[in-house]
Amino acid sequence: MSTAKKLDFIESNVSGNEPNPNVRPFGLRDKFGYLFGDFGNDFFFLLVAIFLMVFYTDVFHIHPATVGVLFTVARLWDAFADVAWGRFIDTRKVTPQGKFKPWILRMSFPLVIVGVLMFVKIPGMSDGFYLAWAFVTYIVWGTLYSTVNIPYGSMASVITDDPVERTSLSGWRTMGGQAAGLIIGVGGPMLIFVDNKIDPNRMLMAAIIFGVLALACYIACYKLSTERVVAPERPKQKGSSKATMKGLVKNKPLIWILIASLTFMVCTMLIQSVNTFLFKDYFGNAKALSLVNLVTSGTVFVLMPFLSPLVKRFGKKELAAFGMLLAGVVYLLLFFLKDISAIQFVGIVTIGMLGNAIFNLVIWAFVTDVIDYHEFLTGLREDATVYSIYSMARKVGQAVAGGLGGVLIGVVGYNSALDMQTQETLNGIHALGTLLPAVIFLIIFLMIVFFYPLNKKRTLQLAADLAEKRVNKNEM
Repeated sequence: MSTAKKLDFIESNVSGNEPNPNVRPFGLRDKFGYLFGDFGNDFFFLLVAIFLMVFYTDVFHIHPATVGVLFTVARLWDAFADVAWGRFIDTRKVTPQGKFKPWILRMSFPLVIVGVLMFVKIPGMSDGFYLAWAFVTYIVWGTLYSTVNIPYGSMASVITDDPVERTSLSGWRTMGGQAAGLIIGVGGPMLIFVDNKIDPNRMLMAAIIFGVLALACYIACYKLSTERVVAPERPKQKGSSKATMKGLVKNKPLIWILIASLTFMVCTMLIQSVNTFLFKDYFGNAKALSLVNLVTSGTVFVLMPFLSPLVKRFGKKELAAFGMLLAGVVYLLLFFLKDISAIQFVGIVTIGMLGNAIFNLVIWAFVTDVIDYHEFLTGLREDATVYSIYSMARKVGQAVAGGLGGVLIGVVGYNSALDMQTQETLNGIHALGTLLPAVIFLIIFLMIVFFYPLNKKRTLQLAADLAEKRVNKNEM
């Protein structure tokens, strides 16, 4: 069969998966539904990423290095919880509402409740109590986050089987997360900080508000999105787990996107953690966090209309590599510009955020490609398992970033008891917020260029070969 004819099958054949003819076709409603899912996720995820470390250090008075240990332990636990939950989801039967959507709705309520409890400070308790409260609530919250995020991420592959539509979903998902980032990043510092210090009562109020908004978004995701690709029930076979593991080990695109994603998460979480200290202490302007967070989210909305045309013309790999190169160069430049103001810093970092946004917009489309490659290698369609492996890598990245961020803030000499940090500490914070991200972004650029194998041409060929394999299987 010619390549052109193979490609004709892409939109209508999915590894024995059959689109349900009784549901409405894929459209704008699904895009908004999927957007709302990450909108809800990131209301709390970003609240935690941006403010939890400074809440623990300045309100609970936990040492930054200890916070780093907590973040590392929790994220490593979550990484394994992701895989266990992914395997669990893949063994569930499809319900009339779908295979993944019901779990999003069921688990969102306990997730939000525990999320609010993280920011509760009970007056008059001992330091040991606050430390124990932090460990228990944070670890439980992270585990519950897996029970919502794994089915949500896996759902993209059953909303549609079309590669172009999946890329569109990736963009809408990122836009949902950035919309939450826009609200939290811009409004959060204004709401939470009083006289350049975090206020515990305002922090709790913010957690409650964003928790309610998160629940509304999860319900909207459940109501608006439709699972229309249904995999036939497969009898349980002896050794199926072994076949899955062999396929995962041989899946070179998966391995390298895992490594790149893990590294990217380290950089993103590190920037989010350090930025609070960078603007609060180095620039002496905590409210400027609102501006930099506005820029971070705004670049995604600016680039979103150009995503599909750019990917169609250049390819996902090529576009992502350019984004990381741009971000790395800009952050390296900022390292040498030590005497600029907070506003000037934000103006320059905006260019780097464009590169960051490019990678963010296409990353979820990479995941659907590696899921397809797993199917091509093994003949097994295991969306939740493969996605959970990917999510595990991101959690490891979060663990590394959380631990690294806390340890490095402590190493440079940050002391929450001081009204003004020493100049040496301020210089260290500046290096953490500029030089370290520059190095990490440039490493990701090299990974994508030299090691990730699915460029534009090979991705199209994979789709064609997989379409033919599906047709041949159905004809047997």
